[in-house]
Amino acid sequence: MSEFRLRTRESAEARELDSLAPGATLSAESRGRVSFEEPDMWRTAFERDRDRILHAKAFRRLKHKTQVFMNPEGDHFVTRMTHTLQVTQIGGAIARSLSLNDDLTEAVCLGHDVGHSPFGHTGEDALSEFVDGEWRHSDQSVRIFSVLEPLNLTWEVLDGIRAHPWKVEDPASTHEGNIVRFSDRIAYLAHDALDALRASVLDEGSLPAGVVATLGAPGRDWVDVMVQSVIDESYRQGHITMEPFILEAMHTLRDFMFAHVYLRADAEPQRRRAQQIVRELVEYYLEHLEELPDSYLHAEADDLTQVLDYVSGMTDRYAIRVHDELFRPRLFE
Repeated sequence: MSEFRLRTRESAEARELDSLAPGATLSAESRGRVSFEEPDMWRTAFERDRDRILHAKAFRRLKHKTQVFMNPEGDHFVTRMTHTLQVTQIGGAIARSLSLNDDLTEAVCLGHDVGHSPFGHTGEDALSEFVDGEWRHSDQSVRIFSVLEPLNLTWEVLDGIRAHPWKVEDPASTHEGNIVRFSDRIAYLAHDALDALRASVLDEGSLPAGVVATLGAPGRDWVDVMVQSVIDESYRQGHITMEPFILEAMHTLRDFMFAHVYLRADAEPQRRRAQQIVRELVEYYLEHLEELPDSYLHAEADDLTQVLDYVSGMTDRYAIRVHDELFRPRLFE
């Protein structure tokens, strides 16, 4: 008699049907993929997507992309990679507590930021100068997984990635996708504040008193309180949301972080330099399309789209290195 029991895709799908909440998204009922694939023997469709994202090159590049501090000196500052892992932990915890599909939630969490430009939202602002409206990392994440590094992900995962920013008015079609909106904000507010304290940009006495009174001490307490609030209020309301007084504290904290951390005056020279790097790289490659790597050449895309694909995919350090090679004066030529 074996000490093990085999768990197949079919048995996992049956367990979802028996154990998940009525509003959960069942992997067996996915809208499917653009290109048909035979089901995996062991993994559900959403487990398969989660694994594919983890192995993607675009996911690996997140370890060298800015979260808040550009090219931080210390080893413990949050990068876009560690932020993504924190979002995934928070999202999975919320999904399991509400008996929703944690595999779908975690797949969306892992893929939500792969489209981020170098230098975080500062780079995103620079790229927006070249397009009508706004260049959004969420749309680029979908494009990466659909065109640039096509993984043939399920419709539900791509939909959740598309809709994860709060500024996207059309929310995700699944409860699991909407969990990611809250998980993302909970993670970045809590850990960005800790990084700002670590960098002496903030001190605990400068934090809004109302936020501290409501959420507790920065860090773990903030995460615990906000996660518990999402679980409790979502269960009561029947859709993914947060208790109003906690949501108000979260909005206050976000406004405070933008004023005192993200857009603080002493970081303006660094922001301008980062935007200059991104802007000049785009302008250079628009004039030198022949220098684009073959993997970014797509016949269905116009010149600007191909250039933005390449520049937005750069890590911070790669963008700096390429810019230096192209624009730094050469003294001994």
